Amino acid sequence: MSDPTSRNHSLLYTEVEDDLRATVRKLLTDRCDPVAVTALYDGDRSLVDGLWRALAGGLGLAGLLVPEERGGAGATAAEAAVVLEELGRAAAPVPFLTSAVIATTVLLGGDGELLAGLASGERTAALLVPWSTAPHAALPTVSVVDGRVTGTVTSVAGAIEADVLLVLADGAVHAVDAADAEVTPVVSLDMTRQLADVTLDGVAGTRVVADAEQAVRDALTAGAALLASEQVGVAQWCLETTVAYLKERKQFGRAVGGFQAIKHRLADLATGVESATAAARYAAATLAAGDEDVAVASSVAQAYVSDLAVLAAEEAVQLHAGIGMTWEHPAHLYLKRAKADQIALGTAGAHRARLADLIDLPAPR
Repeated sequence: MSDPTSRNHSLLYTEVEDDLRATVRKLLTDRCDPVAVTALYDGDRSLVDGLWRALAGGLGLAGLLVPEERGGAGATAAEAAVVLEELGRAAAPVPFLTSAVIATTVLLGGDGELLAGLASGERTAALLVPWSTAPHAALPTVSVVDGRVTGTVTSVAGAIEADVLLVLADGAVHAVDAADAEVTPVVSLDMTRQLADVTLDGVAGTRVVADAEQAVRDALTAGAALLASEQVGVAQWCLETTVAYLKERKQFGRAVGGFQAIKHRLADLATGVESATAAARYAAATLAAGDEDVAVASSVAQAYVSDLAVLAAEEAVQLHAGIGMTWEHPAHLYLKRAKADQIALGTAGAHRARLADLIDLPAPR
């Protein structure tokens, strides 16, 4: 852990980030209707491809983290965090986190042609690890014989939409054409980021990154750090929507939000959302700066923000009363996203244990 007095990461949004947020929010408002998102639970995935093409090709978000000389936008994790806040606010079913953040980070140290394809938005990729895998956890591997890849990895996020699958084998990362794999969707709590089991039965693979261990752990750390921004977006939507509703909904001749007990609940939640935003912004800032404390910052963020997002979603459902329990109201989309995110890339408990190790404070066993 470096000297904290040597760092000076701003947690404020820049003018460029505010412009990016406004652009992404407008597109999502126009293209990502809650009714269409809810239709995913009935198997209608028509929203996904069109929305991703608009975000990836139209706005260039697929290559946000790819250097300009390699075909991308050359932005940093700070801008990616803003995008994820907006994707969280919309519960958007797009592979930005899995492809444009995690898979792209894996490839930054390897295959240039494949990276350029991801940056252009023409292709998407998914890293074959269970979605619950924490950055410091054991990594799944498969076998490779004469360039043929064999093995099964379960509960993978982004595999259904991916054109290319990145798999760990023999200490390297191998790229496999998704069309050659058996991708079996599994019933997921959050159908806006559906999971799948992937089986590779002697398919052709291309070695794309030599040092898989470091590349994959860096990618999972980046994913955990930026997932916190998506969770902040979920929490912000829940808080703002609930406050707006309680200003209008009346009981006993007065707005429900005017009752002292409700005010206290919302004030506590607002304080939590502000704290969560600070933790997520700091994690993104350390990632953007290449700060050696990014592992600490990402675990702090996940240890706090994942639970806060669930609390915000639960409060939204409860404080909307009867209408919050209905299928037609979008509150359930955010509760499912928050609950699924709570165990993605490591649980809050796993990150607390990791944090204790990182700062030389062993957790109780």
